[in-house]
Amino acid sequence: MLYLNLQRESQLATACFLPSYCWLTCATLHLLHFTDTKSPIRTLTGIYTSFMRLNFGGEVITVDGNVSSQEQQNSLMLYVVRTVGKLAFDGITNKRTSFSAEELEQWVGGKTKTDEELQQLAVFRTDVLDFFLVPRNDHVTDPESGGRRYVFAVPAMQEYLAALYVVLGENKSVLEKLTKEVSEALGQASEDITSLLSILSKVIPFRIFAVFNLLKLFPKLFERVSSHSKGRIASTMAAEMFRSEDSFNEDVLDQVEQSLLGVHGPQPQEETYTRAFELYPIFMGGLLHYGNRRLLDQLGCSIKSHTVSQITRALRKHLIKESQKKQPPEELMDLLVLLYEFQNPRLTAEVLQSIKTINLSTVRMTPHKCFVLSTVLSCTSSSFHLNELNLSSCHITPELMQMLWPAFHHTSNLNLQFNSLGPESCILLRDLLFEPNCTIKSLQLCDNYLTDTGISHLLEALSGNHSLQRLCLMHTGLGDQSAQMLAERLGQHDMLQELNVAYNNIGDSAALTMVDACREHPSIHTVHLYLNQLTDVGKQSLYVRGGPRVKQGRRVKVLASVTEGSDISEDWHPILSVIGKNSLSWDRDRVREQLLVFLKDLEWGRKQHQSFWKKMHFRRVESVVRQMLSLLEKSSNTGTGTGTK
Repeated sequence: MLYLNLQRESQLATACFLPSYCWLTCATLHLLHFTDTKSPIRTLTGIYTSFMRLNFGGEVITVDGNVSSQEQQNSLMLYVVRTVGKLAFDGITNKRTSFSAEELEQWVGGKTKTDEELQQLAVFRTDVLDFFLVPRNDHVTDPESGGRRYVFAVPAMQEYLAALYVVLGENKSVLEKLTKEVSEALGQASEDITSLLSILSKVIPFRIFAVFNLLKLFPKLFERVSSHSKGRIASTMAAEMFRSEDSFNEDVLDQVEQSLLGVHGPQPQEETYTRAFELYPIFMGGLLHYGNRRLLDQLGCSIKSHTVSQITRALRKHLIKESQKKQPPEELMDLLVLLYEFQNPRLTAEVLQSIKTINLSTVRMTPHKCFVLSTVLSCTSSSFHLNELNLSSCHITPELMQMLWPAFHHTSNLNLQFNSLGPESCILLRDLLFEPNCTIKSLQLCDNYLTDTGISHLLEALSGNHSLQRLCLMHTGLGDQSAQMLAERLGQHDMLQELNVAYNNIGDSAALTMVDACREHPSIHTVHLYLNQLTDVGKQSLYVRGGPRVKQGRRVKVLASVTEGSDISEDWHPILSVIGKNSLSWDRDRVREQLLVFLKDLEWGRKQHQSFWKKMHFRRVESVVRQMLSLLEKSSNTGTGTGTK
């Protein structure tokens, strides 16, 4: 995939001819697709900081190439931040990724006056600027720009340098710069001023020196301005992290991967010139980690612990406030990546305390994303539990299940439907349910091909589990053998309340045996059996069997059809709701066949009643079924939906 993208993207191919950019590309891909959870923990920010350390460690800018004193040395990395970083920051502020030659002159050249500064700038442009920026003539794709423009060789580098520019405090306002300079000057002379005032106050009236005492208040004013500046950095991170216009973009790790491997599949019809900079706030958080600060300190870019503490304290409030809102799955994944890059267990635990549900449905989970999720949840205490961990339609494989194992211990409702789990995954789930401290109350495994073998492994856990209350095995390839095993094992687990085995291959005999076992169970109250291989006689028998065995006994609700004899089932709506939600992804012929059976039963039941209101109720349900059939027909004609499951 990388090779094919290098053939299409000349910019990336040119960058990768440099060994350092080739290393950066490979290191990033290795991070996104690593498979060894025991390997040393790496972060994306750490990779980019190491990249800077490898390229600029020990490099300084000198005058005429000679260094006669320490004062004549300037950290090359710090100079890069103040020039190229300023350019990158301006681009992000104005949502631009390309820059004209005039803009380079403005931000990188500055107001140079002396010959030495001009010579220094010429060397910098030749040796450093061309390393970060490459020319790109994009007037073909962007008519408004015209002429030659320059872009960062690696797009994410713009966001990293902009983040570094902000975290180092280089984007200070005029007031902040003035207060800092005056405070430093007063701080150096404070002891001399205090001694002088104490001597003169013995000879001259003290009131005259009241004005001079005001100077002592200036450092405190600077501290307040500085604290406000750190709070502004935190608010910038939060604002960039939760931008409403970026809410429905792909998660940030997918964006990084696409920048290296390209977009596969249908391409967007219209080219867009505005791009989301969602790595920018994540890099800002990652740069506050001690390991990255230590590397940056070697490059002459110092981030003090006091600064980190102030930013973290302000950021905590923003993240807790935003995390309490319902976020789209992609945005929630970005938040988890930010917490992972930050590498601050205490902050992570405090933010997660405000999150009751982690819904990552439809996010394409990769090894790194699974590792991020498990690592972040591991920062919480053993008593922390989510109401739900939703990983439906996340492309989870048995291999990824192993990496998610720590995350499964922090939820009451585990949703794994529409994934690529197989029988081997059931062995892992069996071990999870067997654990004495298991807290999972609801396990949803719908639309995974588990087969009878996988179900047999899963059912082994029923005897040792005391938490599971709802088990959903809809569309998992169950046959009569699995139904028989399930009926035999139900008596070993006295906590189960609801069992969903709809849309499988269960026949009349096995279904009746299962319902009998559920009726004997002390707590099961609902069984889902619709869309199975049931005859009309079998459906009627199931309805009768669901009733109490004795007059005052407990009734088990059996959901097998929208009708119960000549009456409409009281559960017709949840049955049709489930079918409607999944009709475009299930086998359409089978769904259509079942809906036609429902329609036939409804028409027959309507004819059995004389009451006008009864007939109207039947017609209402019939109209819902007809609408679903019409939607199914339209999707088949247009080719929408997968229709493969």
